[in-house]
Amino acid sequence: MENYTMEGRTYRYYGQEAPLYPFGYGLSYTTFQYRDLVLSPPVLPICANLSVSVVLGNTGPRDGEEVVQLYLRWEQSSVPVPRWQLVAFRRVAVPAGQETKLSFQVVAEQRAVWAQDWRLEPGTFTLFAGGQQPGQQTRAPSEVLSARFTVAGAARPLRGC
Repeated sequence: MENYTMEGRTYRYYGQEAPLYPFGYGLSYTTFQYRDLVLSPPVLPICANLSVSVVLGNTGPRDGEEVVQLYLRWEQSSVPVPRWQLVAFRRVAVPAGQETKLSFQVVAEQRAVWAQDWRLEPGTFTLFAGGQQPGQQTRAPSEVLSARFTVAGAARPLRGC
């Protein structure tokens, strides 16, 4: 085997073709609403971690559980990267009519790309938060919020942080 690329071999690298049942697809007996996606800081140093918070509300008539998923997308990269990458998830029970605020950390290692070694690169990134993958064609009764952040500084090896 001479071609070790993952393109066309796993859902993360399918390009524009969407899988029939993407990660996180599922049904619920209630509905959820996401709001107030906050990224802090909006501009972070190359080795810093990103703090994320989002409010999840159960807008339906029954208590329910939602799997909150965070995906990261590189807007530009020096090497091929997935369309988006799952960086965090959490199953949350929310009573009917209630809301809960969730906090996550996206660590620098999750932004690293493989270029003969693990490297951190500056640039613009988009973070998605919701109950399904971004751009999912087979819709579950959920939504996805997005926000951008910028990484400043010079590219460096991950082990240099």
